[in-house]
Amino acid sequence: MKNRIIVALLLAVALALPAVAQQTSTDTSAQPAAQQQPATSSSGSSASVGASGKEPLAPPAREGFWGRVNPFARKKYVQRQTAPIRDRINELDELTAANGKMIKDVDSRAQEGIKLASAKASEADQHAIDAGNRATQANQTAQQANTRLGTVEQVVTNIDQYQASSQTEIRFKPGQTVLSKNAKEALDQMATAVKGQRGYIIEVQGFSSGHGQTAISSSQKMADSVVRYLVLNHEIPVYRIYVVGMGNAPVQAANAGEEKPKRISGGRVEVSLLKNNLEQLASGSTTPAPAAAPATQEQPK
Repeated sequence: MKNRIIVALLLAVALALPAVAQQTSTDTSAQPAAQQQPATSSSGSSASVGASGKEPLAPPAREGFWGRVNPFARKKYVQRQTAPIRDRINELDELTAANGKMIKDVDSRAQEGIKLASAKASEADQHAIDAGNRATQANQTAQQANTRLGTVEQVVTNIDQYQASSQTEIRFKPGQTVLSKNAKEALDQMATAVKGQRGYIIEVQGFSSGHGQTAISSSQKMADSVVRYLVLNHEIPVYRIYVVGMGNAPVQAANAGEEKPKRISGGRVEVSLLKNNLEQLASGSTTPAPAAAPATQEQPK
């Protein structure tokens, strides 16, 4: 019987010891924390601060009766020990999320800045290309103006230099001054070619057989009939026509091998169209037109 009582007492003591030890460890861990709180607050300037802006968790000063591992720890005890850790983890999560948001905002602003800078650079490049094109166009215009100025100077210098463009010879029977149908057609063709043009003159020279003043008067009358037809029928200005009666003046030899000039019988009128470079200047070319071969119109017999 005594043995049973002793065993029961020992068993009761064994069951009571863990509860006492746990209570003792709780009290001892709370006291150092309370004692340490004023010390840490008073020396906050020297303590290190974590990423969350709070001081790091301090380990308990005493480990309790069971040491680091308490096999009889209760749920509330474990929650009290892990609550500060959970709070710090939550704070770190919030801080991490805020930092991530700030990083995204900074990256977005950086991307917008890069895009804006790229657009400005592209616009500047386009402006530079446009300026280069305008400069090239201005250079071409200047060159064209310079060429045009040189052409005008050349034309003005040679304004009184006329070159033969075409020539028509009209023959008359002795003693006649009336134009035939063929002669009128030849004059119509010449007058039509000069309508609306500038820088031309028409030279009319009359030749007649005979001698002295009689030949000169006859040649003048034939030349006047040609001039009259051009002025009345084609409205050729009189100041563009130069007429002269040559009488029985000899005609220059056509071939270089002929020694003496020839005299022809009957009457004839040479109508020559002479041009300077004004018309070529208006059309953009200064190359004179080649002289046409003289056409001869004879009076019907």
